[in-house]
Amino acid sequence: MSPDFVIWAAFLAFVVALLALDLFVLHRDAHEVSVREAAGWSAFWVALGLSFAGVIWATRGGAAAGEYLAGYLIEKSLSVDNVFVFVLIFSFFAVPAAYQHRVLFWGVLGALVLRGVFIVAGAALLEAFHWVLYLFGAFLVYTGLKMFRHEDLALDPGENRVLRLLRRFVPMTTEYHGQRLFIRQAGTLVATPLFAVLVIVETTDLIFAVDSIPAIFAVTRDPFLVFTSNVFAILGLRALYFLLAGVAHRFVYLKAGLAVILVFVGTKMLITDLYHVPIGVSLGVIASVLTLSITLSLRSKRTVEAEHAVAIPDPFGLITEHHDGRAPSEDTQR
Repeated sequence: MSPDFVIWAAFLAFVVALLALDLFVLHRDAHEVSVREAAGWSAFWVALGLSFAGVIWATRGGAAAGEYLAGYLIEKSLSVDNVFVFVLIFSFFAVPAAYQHRVLFWGVLGALVLRGVFIVAGAALLEAFHWVLYLFGAFLVYTGLKMFRHEDLALDPGENRVLRLLRRFVPMTTEYHGQRLFIRQAGTLVATPLFAVLVIVETTDLIFAVDSIPAIFAVTRDPFLVFTSNVFAILGLRALYFLLAGVAHRFVYLKAGLAVILVFVGTKMLITDLYHVPIGVSLGVIASVLTLSITLSLRSKRTVEAEHAVAIPDPFGLITEHHDGRAPSEDTQR
């Protein structure tokens, strides 16, 4: 049994244990998560993620720890955009606050699996075809420039193509039934609207992964560091949502900061054969841009609407652009 296999197995077992503790012990009963509870859990997940950097430092050295921290900061900052989208989705489908944590739990679990697949595929492509590095870099620069120019994609969750396909083949109730994703009606297994919301959450996370995974590959090529930095950032996403959902509109300059970061790491990829940007410089730039954008946002009196807060690449055609201002129908809100 190789040492790498043991390390991966131990880490995955640790993550599964954390998720089981969360689902079956800490949040077994449906309840509305308070800001105080969310703040406590956010502090816990951040402390856990930063502590793992210490583990990397002790076992792999300072350079690897720096790469992990850079990847963690990138994914954590991009997670704030997820918060904007989750606010829109939960509002659109009128999801009761007590059930939102359960949706996010299964959404995080699915995100971990999808990110793992993306990372394995990305690492294999970079190993086999060096030119893919330039493709990733160009895509990140393009995405960052679009984000900086405020070319937003107004989301209409009810027109999500995957959701429309789901409704065509899966019978669905019109009312919520607690935290249950499926129920039996007249002997037939049918989905609840909570399952539809979960589908939307998963497909939008898939879209976010399209730029976040290449961005982390810009600071490290080590699949273990890419995966672990993703995992610790995503595990704290639920707590981050409940902490920031009510004040997300205050982060008016965050998108500009994210755009700068994407352009920076994309450029870093494009020039990698000419000049290798030291990881200390990368970490410093990312941390400085994030700090500046958050500080300016909190000092600003401007606000931003959630549905216009994120510019999302949609390479798979999973989201329909919507600008006509019409209210969602009663059927799609359920």
